[in-house]
Amino acid sequence: MRELLPLLPKPSRYLGIEEGSVHKPRHEVRLRLGLVFPDMYEVGMSYLGQKILYSIVNARPHWQAERVFAPCREAGEILRARGAPLCTLESDIPLNRLDALGFSVTHELCYTNILYILDLAGIPLRAETRRFPGPDGRPWPLILAGGGCSMAAEPLAPFMDAMILGEAEASLPEVLETLERARREGRGRHDLLLALSRIPGLYIPEFFAPDGDGVLRPLHEHHRRIVRRIVPDMNEAPYPVLQPIPFGAVHNRLALEIGRGCTRGCRFCQAGSIYRPARERSVATLQKLLDDCLNSTGFDDLSYLSLSTGDFSALRELFMKTAPRCEREQVAVSLPSLRVGSLDGAIMARMAELRRTGATLAPEAGSQRLRDVINKGINEAELIAHARALCEHGWQQVKLYFMLGLPTERDEDVLAIADLCRAVRNAAPAKNARLQVTAAVSPFVPKAHTPFQWEAQIPPEELRRRVNLLLTAVKKEKGVTLRWREPDMSLLEGLFSRGDRRLADVVESAFRQGALFTSWHDECRLEPWLNALAEHGLRLEDYTRERGMRDPLPWDHLHSGLSREFFARERDNSLRGKTLDDCRYGACHACGVCDTLRAASNLESLPDMPADARYGNRLNKSRRDQDPCGPLADPEDTGGGDVPMDDLKIACGDTAEGRNDAERTKSATGRQARKKPPAIDPRLAVKAAKWRILYSRRDAAAYLSQLEIQRVFDRALRRARLPLSFSQGFHPLPLVSFGRALPVGVISECEWFCVLLREKRRPEEAIDALNAGLPGGVRILAIENVPLQASCADPLREHYRTQWLGDVAKREEFSLAWRRVGESPALPWRREGKKGPRELDAKAFFADIRHVAPGSCDLLMDWSGGYVSPLALCLHALDSVGHRDAPHLLRLTKLA
Repeated sequence: MRELLPLLPKPSRYLGIEEGSVHKPRHEVRLRLGLVFPDMYEVGMSYLGQKILYSIVNARPHWQAERVFAPCREAGEILRARGAPLCTLESDIPLNRLDALGFSVTHELCYTNILYILDLAGIPLRAETRRFPGPDGRPWPLILAGGGCSMAAEPLAPFMDAMILGEAEASLPEVLETLERARREGRGRHDLLLALSRIPGLYIPEFFAPDGDGVLRPLHEHHRRIVRRIVPDMNEAPYPVLQPIPFGAVHNRLALEIGRGCTRGCRFCQAGSIYRPARERSVATLQKLLDDCLNSTGFDDLSYLSLSTGDFSALRELFMKTAPRCEREQVAVSLPSLRVGSLDGAIMARMAELRRTGATLAPEAGSQRLRDVINKGINEAELIAHARALCEHGWQQVKLYFMLGLPTERDEDVLAIADLCRAVRNAAPAKNARLQVTAAVSPFVPKAHTPFQWEAQIPPEELRRRVNLLLTAVKKEKGVTLRWREPDMSLLEGLFSRGDRRLADVVESAFRQGALFTSWHDECRLEPWLNALAEHGLRLEDYTRERGMRDPLPWDHLHSGLSREFFARERDNSLRGKTLDDCRYGACHACGVCDTLRAASNLESLPDMPADARYGNRLNKSRRDQDPCGPLADPEDTGGGDVPMDDLKIACGDTAEGRNDAERTKSATGRQARKKPPAIDPRLAVKAAKWRILYSRRDAAAYLSQLEIQRVFDRALRRARLPLSFSQGFHPLPLVSFGRALPVGVISECEWFCVLLREKRRPEEAIDALNAGLPGGVRILAIENVPLQASCADPLREHYRTQWLGDVAKREEFSLAWRRVGESPALPWRREGKKGPRELDAKAFFADIRHVAPGSCDLLMDWSGGYVSPLALCLHALDSVGHRDAPHLLRLTKLA
């Protein structure tokens, strides 16, 4: 694929040269795995799971994990037109030459993207058609799937050789060891699958046969009941300190996983079931990970990641211990997945002093009755208090998440969403201040392995009626914005979230009809899916209907650890409006996951687990350290030794630090705090030195955009631990300025940028440190001190070299075209700009054209009349004299 980079839209998606990416000599690699995220690069590079597995596999000296993402439609068409297979990022190896492909299946709407990737790779879609070797005699790659959807992904099963249930940190290495041994011993595919079926947590779909109406019958006695696998102790779980740093991503930040699992018990939440029990990393472990990760990545944005971050038992301690470094280096901190009331004033005040991020809360339902049905565990007073506290600490906007179509929902529950939004908007304590409220509404989708797995899904037309009801209620409300998810998209999600194996034919047919990137709003089309259902004699209503409590379910053979009896009991509780407390800090509800005095866990005891090991919640503290009376010291409950006495004092506000936090909270409140940005330490704004840094961009790095190269250097400067000067305002940034933007695809030997430092340093000492943290093809050439007030202006003339890369026989034709350019009196050029069309003479930009060799010319560009893209200029000049070869056959290099 590398030779097609000039033709591909946004080529940086396919470079594979990011800092932190792993490249090994091919002759040293005995087993090669493609880690595939079935969406575009920007989405996949936000996914922590792939980074964790990438790190684990690449830690083995003779294994190589490489990344694969779904190319956009246009890129896919280019690959097909050129007969080029889809390749890995790191080594540019065709996917059909790998030993295994592992798909991260994080949602149901990516199923056709999986077939898209297999098809572009030239790999047969169905597992049954991969039983025999490929055209070159090599076995096809082992096709694996993992992620949350694998617990109920029967519509995907016929395309997969194996699925990993649960957390893959332990099981994936066992799978690859088995695969490597089978390849070495020359064992066939069936023998390989038999060996894999004995690995705990691994599901072999073809070892189950459909027995009518979607019910599956096991073919092997040892492979009847497959139970998900988990990491019992998160302090033992690997975390990628070194990780590929994306050139661009939806969430371009350090996602530090502080814990896994949630036991809040929201009855609609599949993740709350399939990631139990709640397991926290220790504060000491997280502090070290944070320092190591910031040092190795240079991220300026940090997110504490968990299913329910606010329920982390030592969140206050963790935040207060890590905030000083984040403040010192202007690293923004966000706490996603917050439950209402899960932050105290001290944390809010400290966050307000850092770079402020958005505030998002999830009431899920407007009325208290419906919140009790779903066991949300919050009330309106708590929500209003939380919103008021945010406003007092400077937040002016808050986003609220709701669902429509929840079981037992009535119109008054829908209208209660509008009432709740008004109440939050009016929560600001000052008379002339208001919060801006955005209500994001998503249709409820019943999910497998939840108490609502038997419920019916509301039809799209009814959902639209309820959306319109809500729109009418808020349309005249100032400060309230309503956004909603397209019901058709949720309808498709519901179709596959509880689908059986018969839907595999529907997935393939929809793929053949062009259904791709269905989770993207502008790509979601219902028509190909309805056509595919009709083609195979299936009805959508059969999958979205209510299920009988005794009906067989397509995922009955796949076990999350939570018992069917628990789900049935919780469904009954929901209908009665009965709520349950979080079992982390209260009574056990006998869901079946944990080892208790009454019963052993439904999860399997693994061979490498110590004899006295137990499945259960593992917390830092036996009570949240934000609770009014602080945490209780209980080593057995925390799983991590004694709780220091200082922790108890801090939580109760009895120390100087606690009193300072209280004063900070008080001083941050009021109208002044809301209108002013957080003040940074004045020492961070000092300007003591100015550097002009010269660098080159060669090879694949030429395909980075100007914005991407700026991000590369921002992180490299942080990794080099340089004392950067920062701007003021709501979003303080390092004071860095770049020269003219170089077009994508142009090589340069002489780029530059300027940076201000708050301390004087010797420039030569920084070159090696910066080069150690740059992607391949980008190198620092020199650093020079310049006066603080000096202007780092671009030259009015620049020297370029243009070279012909096509057929050698056409070199002279290329040189002749440039001679005609030089002899032309004028080259009229009509360009579309932001202010409309603009008439130019392209010839005026060429101060000189010199022929240095066959197929190579030196160009002296004159920018005194304004700057234009030199690449676009050259292509237009050649086109004007009749030379119309493909752009990828021209190489342009900036020399001076």
